[in-house]
Amino acid sequence: MSLKQPASAETSVVRPIVVQDGRIRLLDQRKIPESVEYVDATGLEEMCQAIKDMVVRGAPAIGVAAALGLAAEATRLAGTGCSTPELLSGLDEGKLRLQSARPTAVNLRWATELICEVARKKAGETASSLARQLFVAAESLIQSDVQANMLLSEHGARLIGETCSVLTHCNAGALATCGWGTALGVLRWAHMQGSRLTVYVDETRPRQQGARLTTWELLQDKITPTLITDGMAGSLMAQNKIDMVIVGADRIATNGDVANKIGTYTLAVLAHHHNVPFYVAAPLSTIDPFIENGRQIPIEERHASEVTSLGGQPQCPPGVQVFNPAFDVTPAELVTGIITEAGILEPPYEKSIKKAIGEARFGLLDELMRAGP
Repeated sequence: MSLKQPASAETSVVRPIVVQDGRIRLLDQRKIPESVEYVDATGLEEMCQAIKDMVVRGAPAIGVAAALGLAAEATRLAGTGCSTPELLSGLDEGKLRLQSARPTAVNLRWATELICEVARKKAGETASSLARQLFVAAESLIQSDVQANMLLSEHGARLIGETCSVLTHCNAGALATCGWGTALGVLRWAHMQGSRLTVYVDETRPRQQGARLTTWELLQDKITPTLITDGMAGSLMAQNKIDMVIVGADRIATNGDVANKIGTYTLAVLAHHHNVPFYVAAPLSTIDPFIENGRQIPIEERHASEVTSLGGQPQCPPGVQVFNPAFDVTPAELVTGIITEAGILEPPYEKSIKKAIGEARFGLLDELMRAGP
């Protein structure tokens, strides 16, 4: 049950994914804050490349973008005059290509599997009718994501008092979702309710999502951020300047282990040492019901150039070897709570997670099955 929504609460003007006349346009997050530009990613190959290159990023946004890309591929296939079985086969191929684009973010797999499941259940339709219904279903995921994130933000805002100093890592805001945000959504909701926030933002090496994206979002929300380097967090905690840490997630195991942007585990260890609450904010779609712990989460490794250069400028001598995992895994015992649309999940996570996801996925599938032109 939703609490009373702040009078000023509305979906952020930041729209990472825009659908218009059957075309899918993505906000190019590589160019923020210098410019706000959209690129067309309607074609399957364009969508796969946009996900790989981080034109679109953030687990929830990647998932919805991939679902739309798969539905657009269904439209293309139907236009060739193929049969429904041929369309279903083509969807399976497209799904695998999209899922391989970024292996850690489970929302990508979740959303594309969901579209394929809807397609299988509607296999009695003609190819053209099925394609139209799949696109409508995929587009409905945008609003579903916004609603889930607003609800989890409402739950999370209960943790924040009249004044609060919060540290966040990477970008878990409107840009990482479909227009509201998870960790930053919690802060936005609390700010709208009148909380006086001090928000410390890790720069988040090597791609600087905190410096480039999170500060940009907070300034739009009239929340003044304080940018710090990733190595400064421990010093702030030692000075009692941090009341809590709130981060997002790319995949959560059923035992509560959390994969998130590299550097998150370091923050969790520091928070534990300094008795600072460490919260993860993520929709239930980020929980992977098929893995038991974080050791089973695939960790994407990205190109060395992200580390050896900054803004196109070399930062080290040629020939340096680089280790560049995009994510790390924070053990469940370091996580104070997981903020979801179903409420704030607490240890033991095996029980609270199982209860939360029990009905949520079936409910959304039923909703998508009802979607249609």
